[in-house]
Amino acid sequence: MKSLVVAIACGATLLLVAQAATTYQVTHTFALGGEGSWDYVVPDPPSHRVYIARQDRVMVMDANDGKLLGEVAGIQGAHGTAIGEGHGFATEGQGKSVAMFDLQTFKVLNRIPAAEDADAIVFDPPSKRVFTLNGDAHSSTVIDAKAGTLVTNIDLGGKPEYGASAGDGKVYANLVDTAEVVEIDAKTAKVTRRWPTSPCKQPVSMAIDTKNHRLFSGCRSGVMAVSDYTAGKLITTLPIGQGVDGAGYDPASGNAFASNADGTLTVIHQDSADTYHVLENVVTPAGSRNMGVDPTTHRLFVASAKFGPVPAGGRRGPLVPGSFAILVIERGK
Repeated sequence: MKSLVVAIACGATLLLVAQAATTYQVTHTFALGGEGSWDYVVPDPPSHRVYIARQDRVMVMDANDGKLLGEVAGIQGAHGTAIGEGHGFATEGQGKSVAMFDLQTFKVLNRIPAAEDADAIVFDPPSKRVFTLNGDAHSSTVIDAKAGTLVTNIDLGGKPEYGASAGDGKVYANLVDTAEVVEIDAKTAKVTRRWPTSPCKQPVSMAIDTKNHRLFSGCRSGVMAVSDYTAGKLITTLPIGQGVDGAGYDPASGNAFASNADGTLTVIHQDSADTYHVLENVVTPAGSRNMGVDPTTHRLFVASAKFGPVPAGGRRGPLVPGSFAILVIERGK
């Protein structure tokens, strides 16, 4: 009996060690500084760059060492960035347009009209088109990525937030106000399906698993909704932190992520295509709700900053000058 107890204790110890080894942690802090708010953090693995929307510009960071490579200046309300067909594209929420820019000089080459509250933006490789998600306009603007020209605008029937390309001719987006996922045929530029995310409310961030045909929608109601986009239906929901605004998925680890304003990064493990569990909640600085995942290095890039005291009646204090940084979060070896 004593040997059995020892064996069980040793087994439990090994299990705890194994669990500890998978814990995600901040491994680097890349101090970028600079004034202004921020939005989407978009890694581009082929170029080893990270694009960060910063209110009136897009910062371009070296993903390896955190060096600021340059900025795309003069953006009228920066939100999202997409890379495709040798060009960069940045949404201008205030300008109701998309700025197409040179990937070497970072100079704006062209402005394509979009719509009110042009927010997230997705490049779809099969169609070679860029799709903006225009929140207040309830639409998506379709752009020819090579020519940099407007193709059409699609009525989505709700307020979109983030989206993803499945790489098979379909583009997906969350509709915040109607709590739905909408499917767009990239070639015909038409909505083909939609399905509810309930009990998830206010789905905002999105990530995709193309191997298992799953979508991960981060919801402001404090859950992540997992959908089967082949069947067009919700599979399950799991608890996450409050104030989510970023999501990601790493095929190598089978982990999905939600970055939350409450100072947590929720890690959800995919046991199978239909079965998931919360692996951990990594502590991050409060307000660190925007993130991007590089599936080639398995690094998570999370936007962070320090804030001063909260004023009376306010929700957040002023940004401490020079405190903006990108945190690199990686799984323990």
